[in-house]
Amino acid sequence: MTVLRPDSEDFGARLSFDRGEPGRRAVDVPVWRGEQTLLPDAHLRRDSLRLPEMSQGELVRYYTALSARNYGIDSGTYPLGSCTMKYNPKINDLIASQPGFADAHPNAPQAEAQGTLRTLLELRHGLAELTGLPHVSLAPAAGAQGELAGVLMITAALEDRGELAPRRRILVPDSAHGTNPATAAMAGFTVTQIPTAEDGSLDHAMIERELDETVAAVMVTVPNTLGLWERGIEEVAVQIHDAGAYLYADGANLNAIMGRVRYGDLGFDVAHLNLHKSFSTPHGGGGPGAGPVCCSDELAPYLPTPIVVEGDDGLVRFAAPERSIGRLQQFHGNVGVLLRAYAYLRALGLDGLRAVSGQAVLNANYLRVLLHGHYDLPYDRPVLHEVVFSGSRQRREHGVRTYDIAKRLIDHGFHPPTVYFPLIVEEALMLEPTETEPPEAIEALAQALIAIAEEAERDPDIMHGAPWSSPIGRLDETNAARRPVLRWQEPASADV
Repeated sequence: MTVLRPDSEDFGARLSFDRGEPGRRAVDVPVWRGEQTLLPDAHLRRDSLRLPEMSQGELVRYYTALSARNYGIDSGTYPLGSCTMKYNPKINDLIASQPGFADAHPNAPQAEAQGTLRTLLELRHGLAELTGLPHVSLAPAAGAQGELAGVLMITAALEDRGELAPRRRILVPDSAHGTNPATAAMAGFTVTQIPTAEDGSLDHAMIERELDETVAAVMVTVPNTLGLWERGIEEVAVQIHDAGAYLYADGANLNAIMGRVRYGDLGFDVAHLNLHKSFSTPHGGGGPGAGPVCCSDELAPYLPTPIVVEGDDGLVRFAAPERSIGRLQQFHGNVGVLLRAYAYLRALGLDGLRAVSGQAVLNANYLRVLLHGHYDLPYDRPVLHEVVFSGSRQRREHGVRTYDIAKRLIDHGFHPPTVYFPLIVEEALMLEPTETEPPEAIEALAQALIAIAEEAERDPDIMHGAPWSSPIGRLDETNAARRPVLRWQEPASADV
Protein backbone atom coordinates (compact mmCIF):
# COMPACT_ATOMS: atom_id res chain seq x y z
CA MET A 1 0.00 0.00 0.00
CA THR A 2 1.33 3.45 -0.89
CA VAL A 3 1.58 5.73 2.15
CA LEU A 4 3.11 9.22 2.22
CA ARG A 5 5.61 9.97 4.99
CA PRO A 6 4.13 12.28 7.65
CA ASP A 7 6.91 14.80 7.02
CA SER A 8 6.72 14.64 3.22
CA GLU A 9 6.04 17.95 1.53
CA ASP A 10 2.96 18.49 -0.62
CA PHE A 11 4.64 19.82 -3.74
CA GLY A 12 1.34 21.16 -5.01
CA ALA A 13 0.88 23.47 -2.02
CA ARG A 14 3.64 25.90 -3.07
CA LEU A 15 4.38 26.66 -6.68
CA SER A 16 7.78 27.39 -8.14
CA PHE A 17 7.19 31.15 -7.78
CA ASP A 18 7.12 30.76 -4.02
CA ARG A 19 10.23 28.61 -3.73
CA GLY A 20 13.88 29.50 -4.16
CA GLU A 21 15.66 32.76 -3.45
CA PRO A 22 16.77 35.79 -5.50
CA GLY A 23 19.87 35.11 -7.53
CA ARG A 24 19.47 31.34 -7.88
CA ARG A 25 19.57 30.06 -11.45
CA ALA A 26 18.87 26.90 -13.40
CA VAL A 27 20.54 26.94 -16.79
CA ASP A 28 19.82 25.05 -19.99
CA VAL A 29 21.19 25.75 -23.45
CA PRO A 30 18.44 25.49 -26.08
CA VAL A 31 19.18 24.07 -29.51
CA TRP A 32 18.55 26.80 -32.08
CA ARG A 33 18.09 25.70 -35.67
CA GLY A 34 16.73 28.93 -37.11
CA GLU A 35 18.36 32.11 -38.34
CA GLN A 36 19.86 34.56 -35.90
CA THR A 37 17.68 37.58 -35.22
CA LEU A 38 18.34 40.82 -33.36
CA LEU A 39 16.64 41.59 -30.06
CA PRO A 40 13.70 44.00 -30.35
CA ASP A 41 14.17 47.64 -29.57
CA ALA A 42 14.65 48.34 -25.89
CA HIS A 43 11.32 50.18 -25.56
CA LEU A 44 9.52 47.00 -26.69
CA ARG A 45 11.10 44.89 -23.95
CA ARG A 46 9.79 44.69 -20.39
CA ASP A 47 12.02 45.98 -17.63
CA SER A 48 11.27 42.97 -15.45
CA LEU A 49 9.72 39.55 -15.78
CA ARG A 50 8.55 37.57 -12.77
CA LEU A 51 10.16 34.16 -13.01
CA PRO A 52 10.92 31.58 -10.33
CA GLU A 53 14.49 31.82 -9.03
CA MET A 54 15.56 28.27 -8.24
CA SER A 55 18.75 26.31 -8.55
CA GLN A 56 18.89 23.51 -11.08
CA GLY A 57 18.72 20.87 -8.36
CA GLU A 58 15.69 22.51 -6.79
CA LEU A 59 13.97 22.77 -10.16
CA VAL A 60 14.59 19.14 -11.11
CA ARG A 61 13.37 17.90 -7.73
CA TYR A 62 10.31 20.14 -7.90
CA TYR A 63 9.14 18.87 -11.29
CA THR A 64 10.07 15.27 -10.46
CA ALA A 65 7.92 15.47 -7.32
CA LEU A 66 5.04 17.05 -9.25
CA SER A 67 5.19 14.33 -11.88
CA ALA A 68 4.94 11.65 -9.19
CA ARG A 69 1.60 13.09 -8.08
CA ASN A 70 0.03 12.14 -11.38
CA TYR A 71 -0.88 8.50 -12.03
CA GLY A 72 -0.51 7.23 -15.57
CA ILE A 73 -0.02 3.97 -17.41
CA ASP A 74 3.74 4.38 -16.96
CA SER A 75 3.13 4.38 -13.19
CA GLY A 76 1.26 1.10 -12.95
CA THR A 77 -1.87 -0.85 -13.81
CA TYR A 78 -4.71 1.36 -15.05
CA PRO A 79 -7.84 -0.86 -15.17
CA LEU A 80 -10.23 1.78 -16.53
CA GLY A 81 -12.95 -0.29 -18.19
CA SER A 82 -14.23 0.75 -21.62
CA CYS A 83 -11.39 3.25 -22.11
CA THR A 84 -8.53 0.80 -22.78
CA MET A 85 -5.78 2.64 -20.91
CA LYS A 86 -2.86 0.46 -21.90
CA TYR A 87 0.86 0.74 -22.40
CA ASN A 88 1.65 2.01 -25.89
CA PRO A 89 4.95 1.33 -27.67
CA LYS A 90 7.19 4.39 -27.42
CA ILE A 91 8.62 3.69 -30.85
CA ASN A 92 5.28 4.71 -32.36
CA ASP A 93 5.60 8.12 -30.71
CA LEU A 94 9.09 8.38 -32.19
CA ILE A 95 7.84 7.53 -35.67
CA ALA A 96 4.99 10.05 -35.51
CA SER A 97 7.41 12.77 -34.36
CA GLN A 98 9.84 12.34 -37.26
CA PRO A 99 10.43 15.77 -38.84
CA GLY A 100 9.14 14.66 -42.23
CA PHE A 101 5.78 13.94 -40.59
CA ALA A 102 5.65 16.35 -37.68
CA ASP A 103 6.88 19.43 -39.54
CA ALA A 104 4.63 19.00 -42.57
CA HIS A 105 2.07 21.76 -42.98
CA PRO A 106 -1.51 20.59 -43.61
CA ASN A 107 -1.79 23.04 -46.49
CA ALA A 108 1.44 21.88 -48.17
CA PRO A 109 1.04 20.95 -51.84
CA GLN A 110 -0.06 17.34 -52.05
CA ALA A 111 2.78 16.53 -54.44
CA GLU A 112 5.21 17.47 -51.66
CA ALA A 113 3.50 15.35 -49.00
CA GLN A 114 3.54 12.00 -50.75
CA GLY A 115 5.22 10.17 -47.87
CA THR A 116 2.51 11.15 -45.41
CA LEU A 117 -0.31 10.62 -47.89
CA ARG A 118 0.87 7.18 -48.96
CA THR A 119 1.20 6.16 -45.31
CA LEU A 120 -2.41 7.24 -44.75
CA LEU A 121 -3.49 5.36 -47.88
CA GLU A 122 -1.88 2.16 -46.61
CA LEU A 123 -3.52 2.68 -43.22
CA ARG A 124 -6.86 3.08 -44.95
CA HIS A 125 -6.38 -0.23 -46.78
CA GLY A 126 -5.27 -1.94 -43.56
CA LEU A 127 -8.31 -0.80 -41.59
CA ALA A 128 -10.59 -1.87 -44.44
CA GLU A 129 -9.09 -5.34 -44.40
CA LEU A 130 -9.23 -5.54 -40.61
CA THR A 131 -12.92 -4.58 -40.41
CA GLY A 132 -14.20 -6.28 -43.56
CA LEU A 133 -15.67 -2.92 -44.60
CA PRO A 134 -13.88 -1.90 -47.81
CA HIS A 135 -14.24 1.89 -47.71
CA VAL A 136 -12.65 4.14 -45.08
CA SER A 137 -12.40 7.82 -44.24
CA LEU A 138 -9.70 8.81 -41.77
CA ALA A 139 -11.15 12.28 -41.26
CA PRO A 140 -13.15 11.98 -37.97
CA ALA A 141 -11.30 13.45 -35.01
CA ALA A 142 -12.53 10.93 -32.42
CA GLY A 143 -14.92 8.06 -31.84
CA ALA A 144 -17.96 10.24 -31.20
CA GLN A 145 -17.33 12.18 -34.40
CA GLY A 146 -16.89 8.92 -36.27
CA GLU A 147 -20.27 7.85 -34.90
CA LEU A 148 -21.85 11.08 -36.05
CA ALA A 149 -20.32 10.59 -39.49
CA GLY A 150 -21.76 7.07 -39.72
CA VAL A 151 -25.26 8.16 -38.71
CA LEU A 152 -25.15 11.12 -41.10
CA MET A 153 -24.10 8.72 -43.88
CA ILE A 154 -27.13 6.56 -43.08
CA THR A 155 -29.28 9.70 -43.11
CA ALA A 156 -28.03 10.69 -46.56
CA ALA A 157 -28.53 7.17 -47.92
CA LEU A 158 -32.10 7.05 -46.64
CA GLU A 159 -32.76 10.45 -48.16
CA ASP A 160 -31.53 9.26 -51.55
CA ARG A 161 -33.76 6.20 -51.19
CA GLY A 162 -36.71 8.49 -50.50
CA GLU A 163 -37.26 6.85 -47.09
CA LEU A 164 -35.89 9.40 -44.64
CA ALA A 165 -39.25 10.97 -43.75
CA PRO A 166 -40.80 7.83 -42.20
CA ARG A 167 -37.56 6.40 -40.74
CA ARG A 168 -36.98 8.67 -37.76
CA ARG A 169 -36.02 6.11 -35.08
CA ILE A 170 -32.71 4.52 -34.14
CA LEU A 171 -32.62 1.53 -31.80
CA VAL A 172 -29.86 1.65 -29.15
CA PRO A 173 -29.12 -0.97 -26.43
CA ASP A 174 -29.46 0.12 -22.82
CA SER A 175 -25.82 -0.87 -22.24
CA ALA A 176 -24.52 1.36 -25.05
CA HIS A 177 -21.77 3.94 -24.72
CA GLY A 178 -23.38 7.27 -23.89
CA THR A 179 -22.26 8.71 -27.19
CA ASN A 180 -24.54 6.32 -29.11
CA PRO A 181 -27.92 7.78 -28.08
CA ALA A 182 -26.40 11.28 -28.05
CA THR A 183 -25.19 10.85 -31.62
CA ALA A 184 -28.56 9.58 -32.81
CA ALA A 185 -30.31 12.51 -31.16
CA MET A 186 -27.84 15.04 -32.59
CA ALA A 187 -28.56 13.68 -36.06
CA GLY A 188 -32.27 14.33 -35.51
CA PHE A 189 -33.50 10.82 -34.69
CA THR A 190 -35.65 9.54 -31.86
CA VAL A 191 -33.86 6.96 -29.71
CA THR A 192 -35.61 3.74 -28.74
CA GLN A 193 -33.84 1.84 -25.99
CA ILE A 194 -33.42 -1.92 -26.39
CA PRO A 195 -33.05 -3.86 -23.11
CA THR A 196 -30.34 -6.38 -22.35
CA ALA A 197 -31.45 -9.99 -22.07
CA GLU A 198 -30.66 -12.21 -19.09
CA ASP A 199 -27.51 -13.54 -20.77
CA GLY A 200 -26.07 -10.03 -21.28
CA SER A 201 -26.77 -9.91 -25.03
CA LEU A 202 -29.38 -7.91 -26.94
CA ASP A 203 -33.01 -8.83 -26.42
CA HIS A 204 -33.69 -10.28 -29.87
CA ALA A 205 -37.42 -10.51 -29.34
CA MET A 206 -37.59 -6.80 -28.49
CA ILE A 207 -35.61 -5.89 -31.60
CA GLU A 208 -37.96 -7.97 -33.73
CA ARG A 209 -40.98 -6.20 -32.20
CA GLU A 210 -39.48 -2.75 -32.71
CA LEU A 211 -38.26 -3.23 -36.28
CA ASP A 212 -40.63 -1.59 -38.74
CA GLU A 213 -40.67 1.04 -41.48
CA THR A 214 -39.92 3.81 -38.92
CA VAL A 215 -36.47 2.45 -37.98
CA ALA A 216 -33.43 3.93 -39.71
CA ALA A 217 -30.69 1.97 -37.96
CA VAL A 218 -29.64 -0.11 -34.98
CA MET A 219 -26.43 0.85 -33.16
CA VAL A 220 -24.61 -2.05 -31.50
CA THR A 221 -21.27 -2.27 -29.69
CA VAL A 222 -19.45 -5.53 -30.43
CA PRO A 223 -18.22 -6.76 -27.99
CA ASN A 224 -20.70 -4.92 -25.80
CA THR A 225 -19.99 -2.74 -22.78
CA LEU A 226 -20.46 -5.67 -20.42
CA GLY A 227 -17.41 -7.22 -22.07
CA LEU A 228 -19.63 -9.89 -23.63
CA TRP A 229 -20.06 -11.22 -27.14
CA GLU A 230 -23.41 -10.30 -28.73
CA ARG A 231 -24.87 -13.73 -29.29
CA GLY A 232 -26.74 -14.18 -32.56
CA ILE A 233 -25.62 -10.85 -34.01
CA GLU A 234 -25.53 -12.32 -37.54
CA GLU A 235 -29.22 -13.26 -37.34
CA VAL A 236 -30.05 -9.80 -35.97
CA ALA A 237 -28.24 -8.25 -38.94
CA VAL A 238 -30.43 -10.19 -41.37
CA GLN A 239 -33.57 -9.04 -39.53
CA ILE A 240 -32.45 -5.42 -39.64
CA HIS A 241 -31.68 -5.50 -43.35
CA ASP A 242 -34.95 -7.26 -44.13
CA ALA A 243 -36.69 -4.34 -42.40
CA GLY A 244 -34.83 -1.87 -44.64
CA ALA A 245 -32.65 -0.45 -41.85
CA TYR A 246 -28.88 -0.25 -41.39
CA LEU A 247 -26.67 -1.85 -38.74
CA TYR A 248 -24.05 0.37 -37.09
CA ALA A 249 -21.04 -0.96 -35.16
CA ASP A 250 -19.47 0.98 -32.33
CA GLY A 251 -15.90 -0.27 -32.76
CA ALA A 252 -14.54 1.08 -29.47
CA ASN A 253 -13.91 -2.46 -28.22
CA LEU A 254 -12.19 -3.76 -31.33
CA ASN A 255 -9.10 -4.77 -29.34
CA ALA A 256 -11.03 -7.82 -28.13
CA ILE A 257 -11.67 -9.25 -31.60
CA MET A 258 -9.23 -7.70 -34.06
CA GLY A 259 -7.54 -10.15 -36.34
CA ARG A 260 -10.27 -12.70 -35.55
CA VAL A 261 -13.70 -11.24 -36.37
CA ARG A 262 -14.64 -8.57 -38.93
CA TYR A 263 -17.64 -6.29 -38.71
CA GLY A 264 -18.41 -6.57 -42.40
CA ASP A 265 -18.55 -10.36 -42.15
CA LEU A 266 -21.07 -10.06 -39.30
CA GLY A 267 -23.40 -7.96 -41.44
CA PHE A 268 -22.60 -4.43 -40.25
CA ASP A 269 -22.97 -1.62 -42.79
CA VAL A 270 -20.82 1.00 -41.08
CA ALA A 271 -18.47 1.18 -38.10
CA HIS A 272 -16.16 3.62 -36.41
CA LEU A 273 -12.85 2.71 -34.76
CA ASN A 274 -11.16 4.39 -31.81
CA LEU A 275 -7.55 4.37 -32.97
CA HIS A 276 -6.46 6.14 -29.78
CA LYS A 277 -7.77 3.19 -27.76
CA SER A 278 -6.90 0.13 -29.79
CA PHE A 279 -4.00 1.34 -31.93
CA SER A 280 -1.41 2.83 -29.59
CA THR A 281 -1.97 6.51 -28.93
CA PRO A 282 -1.90 7.63 -25.28
CA HIS A 283 -5.22 9.40 -24.72
CA GLY A 284 -5.45 10.21 -21.04
CA GLY A 285 -6.73 13.70 -20.32
CA GLY A 286 -9.17 13.75 -23.19
CA GLY A 287 -7.07 13.47 -26.31
CA PRO A 288 -5.84 13.35 -28.92
CA GLY A 289 -8.04 10.91 -30.78
CA ALA A 290 -8.99 9.57 -34.19
CA GLY A 291 -12.23 7.83 -35.17
CA PRO A 292 -12.05 6.55 -38.76
CA VAL A 293 -15.37 5.47 -40.22
CA CYS A 294 -15.50 2.28 -42.33
CA CYS A 295 -18.43 1.24 -44.49
CA SER A 296 -19.89 -1.03 -47.14
CA ASP A 297 -20.11 -0.35 -50.87
CA GLU A 298 -23.63 1.02 -50.46
CA LEU A 299 -22.62 3.76 -48.03
CA ALA A 300 -19.22 4.57 -49.62
CA PRO A 301 -20.50 7.57 -51.66
CA TYR A 302 -21.44 9.33 -48.41
CA LEU A 303 -18.12 9.09 -46.54
CA PRO A 304 -16.86 12.35 -45.01
CA THR A 305 -14.26 14.22 -46.99
CA PRO A 306 -11.38 14.00 -47.54
CA ILE A 307 -10.41 10.46 -48.35
CA VAL A 308 -7.00 9.46 -49.68
CA VAL A 309 -6.86 7.80 -53.10
CA GLU A 310 -4.12 6.90 -55.56
CA GLY A 311 -4.38 8.34 -59.06
CA ASP A 312 -3.41 6.77 -62.36
CA ASP A 313 -0.18 8.76 -62.22
CA GLY A 314 0.83 7.05 -58.96
CA LEU A 315 0.36 10.16 -56.83
CA VAL A 316 -1.78 9.95 -53.69
CA ARG A 317 -4.29 12.75 -53.35
CA PHE A 318 -7.22 13.87 -51.24
CA ALA A 319 -10.60 13.33 -52.84
CA ALA A 320 -14.25 13.88 -52.01
CA PRO A 321 -16.72 10.99 -52.34
CA GLU A 322 -19.52 11.54 -54.81
CA ARG A 323 -22.28 12.18 -52.24
CA SER A 324 -20.08 13.07 -49.27
CA ILE A 325 -21.69 14.31 -46.05
CA GLY A 326 -18.93 16.94 -46.10
CA ARG A 327 -16.00 18.00 -43.98
CA LEU A 328 -15.90 17.24 -40.26
CA GLN A 329 -12.96 19.39 -39.21
CA GLN A 330 -10.57 21.95 -40.60
CA PHE A 331 -7.95 19.67 -42.10
CA HIS A 332 -7.50 15.95 -42.73
CA GLY A 333 -7.79 14.16 -39.39
CA ASN A 334 -5.35 13.82 -36.48
CA VAL A 335 -2.39 12.67 -38.52
CA GLY A 336 -0.17 11.99 -35.50
CA VAL A 337 -2.68 9.45 -34.20
CA LEU A 338 -3.07 7.92 -37.64
CA LEU A 339 0.71 7.52 -37.99
CA ARG A 340 0.92 5.72 -34.66
CA ALA A 341 -1.86 3.39 -35.76
CA TYR A 342 -0.03 2.66 -39.01
CA ALA A 343 3.21 1.87 -37.14
CA TYR A 344 1.28 -0.39 -34.76
CA LEU A 345 -0.34 -2.34 -37.59
CA ARG A 346 2.86 -2.74 -39.59
CA ALA A 347 4.90 -3.80 -36.56
CA LEU A 348 2.40 -6.45 -35.44
CA GLY A 349 0.94 -7.79 -38.67
CA LEU A 350 -2.10 -10.05 -38.67
CA ASP A 351 -0.53 -12.65 -36.36
CA GLY A 352 0.44 -9.95 -33.89
CA LEU A 353 -3.04 -8.43 -33.90
CA ARG A 354 -4.51 -11.85 -33.18
CA ALA A 355 -2.07 -12.18 -30.29
CA VAL A 356 -3.20 -8.77 -28.95
CA SER A 357 -6.88 -9.69 -28.95
CA GLY A 358 -6.16 -13.12 -27.51
CA GLN A 359 -4.13 -11.66 -24.65
CA ALA A 360 -6.78 -9.03 -23.91
CA VAL A 361 -9.41 -11.75 -23.58
CA LEU A 362 -7.14 -14.00 -21.52
CA ASN A 363 -6.26 -11.21 -19.08
CA ALA A 364 -9.89 -10.16 -18.56
CA ASN A 365 -10.98 -13.73 -17.89
CA TYR A 366 -8.05 -14.30 -15.52
CA LEU A 367 -9.19 -11.29 -13.52
CA ARG A 368 -12.78 -12.55 -13.63
CA VAL A 369 -11.75 -15.91 -12.17
CA LEU A 370 -9.50 -14.38 -9.48
CA LEU A 371 -12.27 -12.08 -8.21
CA HIS A 372 -15.10 -14.56 -8.58
CA GLY A 373 -17.02 -14.85 -5.31
CA HIS A 374 -15.56 -11.70 -3.77
CA TYR A 375 -17.86 -9.38 -5.71
CA ASP A 376 -21.19 -10.02 -7.40
CA LEU A 377 -20.99 -10.87 -11.11
CA PRO A 378 -24.38 -10.07 -12.69
CA TYR A 379 -23.55 -11.79 -16.00
CA ASP A 380 -21.57 -14.85 -15.02
CA ARG A 381 -20.15 -16.07 -18.31
CA PRO A 382 -16.77 -15.85 -20.07
CA VAL A 383 -15.95 -12.30 -21.09
CA LEU A 384 -13.88 -10.74 -23.82
CA HIS A 385 -11.78 -7.62 -23.13
CA GLU A 386 -13.32 -6.45 -19.83
CA VAL A 387 -15.40 -7.71 -16.92
CA VAL A 388 -18.14 -5.87 -15.03
CA PHE A 389 -18.52 -6.75 -11.35
CA SER A 390 -20.95 -5.20 -8.88
CA GLY A 391 -20.37 -3.82 -5.40
CA SER A 392 -24.04 -4.28 -4.52
CA ARG A 393 -23.24 -6.92 -1.88
CA GLN A 394 -20.79 -4.60 -0.12
CA ARG A 395 -23.35 -1.79 -0.16
CA ARG A 396 -26.21 -3.98 1.02
CA GLU A 397 -24.34 -5.76 3.83
CA HIS A 398 -21.79 -3.16 4.96
CA GLY A 399 -22.91 0.22 3.64
CA VAL A 400 -19.84 0.44 1.38
CA ARG A 401 -20.48 1.77 -2.09
CA THR A 402 -18.57 1.20 -5.31
CA TYR A 403 -17.31 4.77 -5.02
CA ASP A 404 -15.71 3.85 -1.68
CA ILE A 405 -14.12 0.75 -3.20
CA ALA A 406 -12.67 2.77 -6.08
CA LYS A 407 -11.22 5.41 -3.74
CA ARG A 408 -9.74 2.78 -1.43
CA LEU A 409 -7.97 1.19 -4.40
CA ILE A 410 -5.84 4.34 -4.61
CA ASP A 411 -4.42 3.54 -1.17
CA HIS A 412 -3.42 0.12 -2.51
CA GLY A 413 -1.43 1.75 -5.32
CA PHE A 414 -3.81 1.32 -8.27
CA HIS A 415 -5.83 3.64 -10.43
CA PRO A 416 -9.56 3.04 -9.83
CA PRO A 417 -11.62 1.24 -12.48
CA THR A 418 -14.64 2.72 -14.21
CA VAL A 419 -17.56 2.87 -11.77
CA TYR A 420 -21.34 3.07 -12.18
CA PHE A 421 -21.17 2.14 -15.87
CA PRO A 422 -22.86 0.53 -17.64
CA LEU A 423 -25.96 1.88 -15.92
CA ILE A 424 -27.78 -1.45 -16.12
CA VAL A 425 -25.40 -2.92 -13.50
CA GLU A 426 -26.06 -1.75 -9.95
CA GLU A 427 -22.90 -0.43 -8.25
CA ALA A 428 -20.89 -1.35 -11.35
CA LEU A 429 -17.14 -1.98 -11.21
CA MET A 430 -15.89 -2.15 -14.79
CA LEU A 431 -12.37 -3.56 -15.06
CA GLU A 432 -10.24 -3.82 -18.18
CA PRO A 433 -6.72 -5.14 -17.57
CA THR A 434 -5.88 -4.84 -21.33
CA GLU A 435 -3.47 -6.99 -23.26
CA THR A 436 -0.32 -5.25 -22.03
CA GLU A 437 -0.50 -6.20 -18.35
CA PRO A 438 1.56 -9.23 -17.21
CA PRO A 439 -0.03 -11.92 -15.01
CA GLU A 440 1.74 -10.60 -11.90
CA ALA A 441 0.10 -7.18 -12.30
CA ILE A 442 -3.35 -8.75 -12.70
CA GLU A 443 -2.78 -10.90 -9.63
CA ALA A 444 -1.68 -7.86 -7.61
CA LEU A 445 -4.78 -5.93 -8.70
CA ALA A 446 -7.00 -8.87 -7.76
CA GLN A 447 -5.30 -9.22 -4.37
CA ALA A 448 -5.90 -5.52 -3.69
CA LEU A 449 -9.59 -5.78 -4.58
CA ILE A 450 -9.97 -8.91 -2.44
CA ALA A 451 -8.31 -7.11 0.48
CA ILE A 452 -10.70 -4.20 -0.03
CA ALA A 453 -13.69 -6.56 0.05
CA GLU A 454 -12.40 -7.88 3.37
CA GLU A 455 -11.86 -4.33 4.67
CA ALA A 456 -15.43 -3.45 3.73
CA GLU A 457 -16.64 -6.26 5.95
CA ARG A 458 -14.22 -5.65 8.82
CA ASP A 459 -13.91 -1.83 8.94
CA PRO A 460 -16.37 0.06 6.70
CA ASP A 461 -15.29 3.42 8.14
CA ILE A 462 -11.83 3.13 6.60
CA MET A 463 -13.58 2.77 3.23
CA HIS A 464 -15.76 5.82 3.70
CA GLY A 465 -12.74 8.09 4.24
CA ALA A 466 -10.50 6.72 1.51
CA PRO A 467 -8.16 7.62 -0.03
CA TRP A 468 -5.90 8.23 2.97
CA SER A 469 -2.52 8.21 1.22
CA SER A 470 -3.06 10.60 -1.70
CA PRO A 471 -2.30 14.34 -1.60
CA ILE A 472 -5.95 15.07 -2.43
CA GLY A 473 -8.90 13.14 -1.05
CA ARG A 474 -12.43 13.28 -2.42
CA LEU A 475 -13.07 16.21 -4.70
CA ASP A 476 -16.38 17.89 -5.38
CA GLU A 477 -16.15 16.77 -9.00
CA THR A 478 -19.29 18.61 -10.11
CA ASN A 479 -18.07 21.90 -8.66
CA ALA A 480 -14.58 21.32 -10.06
CA ALA A 481 -16.03 20.88 -13.55
CA ARG A 482 -18.40 23.83 -13.36
CA ARG A 483 -16.18 26.28 -11.47
CA PRO A 484 -12.60 25.19 -12.11
CA VAL A 485 -9.70 27.08 -10.54
CA LEU A 486 -7.32 27.53 -13.46
CA ARG A 487 -4.59 29.62 -11.86
CA TRP A 488 -2.81 29.74 -8.52
CA GLN A 489 -4.14 32.21 -5.98
CA GLU A 490 -2.57 33.09 -2.66
CA PRO A 491 -4.57 31.43 0.14
CA ALA A 492 -6.74 33.82 2.14
CA SER A 493 -5.50 32.34 5.40
CA ALA A 494 -3.17 29.67 6.71
CA ASP A 495 -6.16 27.36 7.25
CA VAL A 496 -7.04 27.18 3.54
